[in-house]
Amino acid sequence: MGGHLSPWPTYTSGQTILQNRKPCSDDSWKQVGSLKQYPMSTAKPRYLEQLENYLRKELLLLDLGKDSTQELRLQPYREIFEFFIEDFKTYKPLLSSIKNAYELMLAHQREKIRALEPLKAKLVTLNEDCNERIMAMRAEERYEISMLKKEKMNLLKLIDKKNEEKISLQTEVSKLRKNLAEEYLHYLSERDARKILIGDLNELRYQREDMSLAQSPGVWGEDPVKLTLALKMTRQDLTRTQMELNTMKANFGDVVPRRDFEMQEKINKDLQEQLDSLRADYEEVCKEHDSLLQMHMSTLKERDQFFSELQEIQRTSTPRPNWTKCEDVVAGGQERWHMLAADKNSDQLVDVLLEEIGEGLLREKDSFPGLGYGETIPTFLRFDGPVENKKPSKKEVVNILKNAWKERLAQEQKEKFPDFFFNFLERRFGPSDAIAWAYTIFENIKLFHTNEVMSQFYAVLMGKRTESVYINHKETVAQLQKEMTNADSQNEGLLSMEQFSNILKSTFPLKKEEQIQELMEAGGWHPNSNSSDLFNYRSLFMENEEGQSDPFVQKLWQQYVIEKDEYLRELKQELGLELHNEVTLSKMRRALMNIDPSLDKQTLSTYLSQAFQLPISELPEEGNEVEEGTKLCLRLALEQLQMADVKRIGPRDIEPTS
Repeated sequence: MGGHLSPWPTYTSGQTILQNRKPCSDDSWKQVGSLKQYPMSTAKPRYLEQLENYLRKELLLLDLGKDSTQELRLQPYREIFEFFIEDFKTYKPLLSSIKNAYELMLAHQREKIRALEPLKAKLVTLNEDCNERIMAMRAEERYEISMLKKEKMNLLKLIDKKNEEKISLQTEVSKLRKNLAEEYLHYLSERDARKILIGDLNELRYQREDMSLAQSPGVWGEDPVKLTLALKMTRQDLTRTQMELNTMKANFGDVVPRRDFEMQEKINKDLQEQLDSLRADYEEVCKEHDSLLQMHMSTLKERDQFFSELQEIQRTSTPRPNWTKCEDVVAGGQERWHMLAADKNSDQLVDVLLEEIGEGLLREKDSFPGLGYGETIPTFLRFDGPVENKKPSKKEVVNILKNAWKERLAQEQKEKFPDFFFNFLERRFGPSDAIAWAYTIFENIKLFHTNEVMSQFYAVLMGKRTESVYINHKETVAQLQKEMTNADSQNEGLLSMEQFSNILKSTFPLKKEEQIQELMEAGGWHPNSNSSDLFNYRSLFMENEEGQSDPFVQKLWQQYVIEKDEYLRELKQELGLELHNEVTLSKMRRALMNIDPSLDKQTLSTYLSQAFQLPISELPEEGNEVEEGTKLCLRLALEQLQMADVKRIGPRDIEPTS
């Protein structure tokens, strides 16, 4: 070699190593020029052929495997590079530093990818929430648009109707004016005829008077001068009276009779009122039409904005996950995955996958690190050093928890629940294995929060819920099962849907009709069912091997949680305070009695004791509380009540008993 590396394969025909060089670089042209100086028949170095054969063999083996990943395909190249480093001692430090730099970069990239994986699931959940919101908004928008169109059509019809009424009224007004003009002309002609008639009557009367004077014998015996004077005076009075009559006729000739005037005035007033009403209605319709147009324009703008947001979300969001890919990953295959994924949304499926992954990681652990003896550490977990992982199955853990509940209910509940739990483990597994089982069960119930038995036990163990919640729920289920058993006179395990409905209504008199129907649907009822159809009521109270109950019992628990939240919401609303404000014991007592007048003294004292964390014996009697006495933050009081078994005793619309 002469102290230099072999120049091959820069001048051979089968080169594969220099393919990554830049074709236009100066070194490339120099090497191409140097090819002419070496013969074309030079063979590859033997060591190079061995390395290439080894690499080809390893890559072939990886190609034959089905589960070979990209990282496994790097392993043959890593081994070749290590052989190369070991054989070339002179370049070993430089090549080793290069290899370490690449290894560190690969490790950094793997950690970065692993850290970004949870964000992918979060993006999937966010995408689904956005899609649901957009679909809901689009449905609401379509509904509002359809309602606005209907309202618009109704208003247009109303406008047409009002216009027709207006035209008819205008026609009637013009007709009345025409009749009025005709009546006016008629009265004018009547006035002229009456004047002529009065003149003729006066003339006839004068003639009759003259004739009577001429024919009367007694008249000639009187003084003619006197008679002449009397006649003259009489004619003057007649002339004056005639002038006054003519003046009155001239002044009041165009006047119509008062009765006709009042009648026409009334008709005119009614027509004017109708016209004003129609004008006001028309203006109101115009305003509503303008407001509807503005609302329609704003709705169009919102629709365009939502559509653009939808397009942006569709462009930037990740695609909906294909959950069928989990069938090959989850233990149990397709059948178990279908059982786990039944009636679950994407968020719940993520919880199922996390539990499956956590279960695998939990089984891989041989021990747990001890948490020490700090005050914040629960008593049953206080230990230093590694703790053995007993690796029980979910069925075994559920059986242990059920036995713990049985023993807890059988004895007097004097000691705290965490202390009882550790003492139970000592009695069951011995003092030496008690701490190991405590850590093992704690990790299991903390992981499997979708399991009813484990999640409820974990909540009670960590002080997030009182024991009375679990106990009263079990007693409610047992009482309901007893009522159904009593109704089954044949003891065949069968009840009709009508009996089922009556039992639910009698057992839960405060539940609404919708809640009763939800329980019946969870029990197997559907709208096409007949009231006389029979069903197996015993199957409603059965549990599988992992402690999961029937959907009927699950629905009963969900309704209990919803009713408690609604009860506490009414309590907060009755108090009329913000969460950061303080509430006194007397005010809390009055608020509880107002929202639930059927509360007895013992239950009321229990609620107050739980809210203010005081023994019942230290609570002041009703009427003896000091208004500025015991105080507590409203948020803390509601949190304490949320932990306890709080529920409505009776309806709110009755008067409280004294």
